[in-house]
Parts: sequence; C-alpha cells; structure tokens
Amino acid sequence: MATIVEHDKRKHEILQKALDVFIEEGFEDVTFQKIADRCGITRTTLYIYFKNKREIFLWSIKQLTSRLEAELVSIVKNKSVSAETALRSMLEKIIDECQENQKLFSVLLPYLLQLQKAGIDSGERVRRRVIRLRHLLSLLVIQGIKNGEFNNINVKDTNELLYSFIESAIFRLVILNQNNIQEMKSAINLAIDGITRK
Repeated sequence: MATIVEHDKRKHEILQKALDVFIEEGFEDVTFQKIADRCGITRTTLYIYFKNKREIFLWSIKQLTSRLEAELVSIVKNKSVSAETALRSMLEKIIDECQENQKLFSVLLPYLLQLQKAGIDSGERVRRRVIRLRHLLSLLVIQGIKNGEFNNINVKDTNELLYSFIESAIFRLVILNQNNIQEMKSAINLAIDGITRK
C-alpha cells in the first residue's frame, strides 16, 4: 500500500530541521546532504521540495518571520489596548524574538555579507523583508497621534527611530554578544515616553 505524504506538512518539517542545521553549522558549511540527513530523507526527495540550500534558507527565514508577523498584526489589531500599549508590546515582542533567535541572526549576518561580496544589494533584500514591520510601526504611531496619545510627531522620523532600536538590538545580541535585553527595552520605553502626550 502506498504511503500518503502530506507535502505541506513535510515541507514545514524540512524547513524547521534545516533551520537548526543552519544555526548549528552556519550557512557556508551546510550542504544539501546534511539537511537531507537531518530530515531523514534522501537528497533526491529533498530536491522535490527545494532546488538548493539557499532556497531552503530563505524559506526557513520566511517561515519564522511570517509567524512573528502574524503575532505583531494581532497586537496592532487589538482594539482593547491603546496605541501606546500596543507599540510597547510590539517592540518588546520583537526584542524578545531577536534574543530567542540570536543564533539565527549570527547565521544571517555572514549570509548577507556573502551576498554583498557577490555584488548583490543585501540592504535592499533586508528592506524588502522588513517593509511590513515598518508599516505596522507606522500604523501604531499614526493611530496614537489620531487618538491624542502621542504628540504631533513626524511619522517617518519616529518610525526610523523605533526601527533603529530593533537594528541596535540585533547588533548588540549578535556582534557584541550582549544578552541583557532589559537595557534595550528600557531605552525603547524611554523613547516612547518621549513621544507620548503628557
């Protein structure tokens, strides 16, 4: 009797296991065979789902960011809390996720540097990946201004300020190996206090 394979479920499992391999070994040292071995399948089977390790890596990142994005959207859509509270919750959630996925960022950085060496605009790739996040930040700032919670501030500049905290958190966690995220959260809260109408 033939075995029925749930392709979406298997693809999801492959992505989860592959992400672990990337985190453990780094993008450069991962091979298609290592991913197949971790998943308990053959390379031929792996090729049914993905054409190369780069595609697996990008899908793994997308799977992770999609989950985070869904959580952030639910924070933004929660009308039972103020824009200020939602903004604080959203940024704290992002910082927590950055800490939780610190090893992933340490793999992502060399990958982006590799792209840059190959003449590919890694900055543009990152901007495309975070455009929704930045949009959610702006939505909360606009909502806070309309509700009278925030001062009449420049939305674009405020977005840039808040997003720079996220970049700083990633830099501190990955490059400087500073794991005290409470300091980062305190700085974010100080910035939000500064835009909040008293």
